[in-house]
Amino acid sequence: MKKIKQWNWAKILAIFVLVTLLASTVYAAVNLALAPSGPVPEGEQTKGDYSLMLMQCVLGIVVLFLPSIIGRKLKLEIPGAMYIVFIIFLYCAIYLGEVRSFYYLIPNWDTILHTFSGAMLGCLGFSIVNLLNNHDKVAMHLSPFFVALFACCFAVSLGVVWEFYEFTADGLFGMNMQKTMLENGTMLQGHAAVADTMGDLFVDFLGAFVVSVIGYISIRRKKGWMKNFEFKKVAEKK
Repeated sequence: MKKIKQWNWAKILAIFVLVTLLASTVYAAVNLALAPSGPVPEGEQTKGDYSLMLMQCVLGIVVLFLPSIIGRKLKLEIPGAMYIVFIIFLYCAIYLGEVRSFYYLIPNWDTILHTFSGAMLGCLGFSIVNLLNNHDKVAMHLSPFFVALFACCFAVSLGVVWEFYEFTADGLFGMNMQKTMLENGTMLQGHAAVADTMGDLFVDFLGAFVVSVIGYISIRRKKGWMKNFEFKKVAEKK
C-alpha cells in the first residue's frame, strides 16, 4: 500500500491522457483524409467534424505541457490537486467530448464542462492573487473580498477569450464549436443561434462565483480550504 501511495498520480494520468490524445490525433488525421468532401449520410461525421477533432487533439497535447513549462519558467510548484483536475478536464473535454461525441450523446455535457472550467479557473485566479499577496517583492495586499472578486473576474474573462477562440475557429474553418448548427448541418437562427454561447458564459460565471464565495469564506475565516490549489514558489538552491 505504501508504494501505491507514493506513485505520482498526476504523472500517470498525464501520460495516459497524452497517449490517448496522440492516438486520437492519428485517428482524426486518417479519417479526415478518407472522409468524402460532399454530403454524408445522417449520423456519420464530416470532414469538418474530423478537422475540429484534429485541431482539438493537437491543442490538447500542447496545453497538457503548459503547466510544467510555466512552472519551470516562473519557478513555481504546481499543486498536484489542481494539475489532476486540469488533466481530467482535458480528457473529458477533448477525448470524451470531441472524439467520443459526448457533446451530442450526453445531454448538457458542454454545460457541465463549462461550469467545471469556471470553477477551475476561479481556483487558478485565487492561487495567482494569493501568490502575489504573499510575495515579498510585490507591494500589494488585497482584502478577501477583492481576492474573491479578482478570481471571479479572471475566470469569466478567460471564458470570454475561449468563446472568441470558438467563434474564430467556426468562421475560419467552418466548424461548429459554438453549436450554431445541429448535428445534421441545419443552421440555427435568431435566439437559438446564440443560446449555446450565452449559456456557456452564464455557467462559466456560475462556477467561478461559487468558488469565489467558498474562497472568500476560506480566507475570511482562515479555513485553509484553498490550500491544495495554491501555487508555491520553488526555493532557490544556494
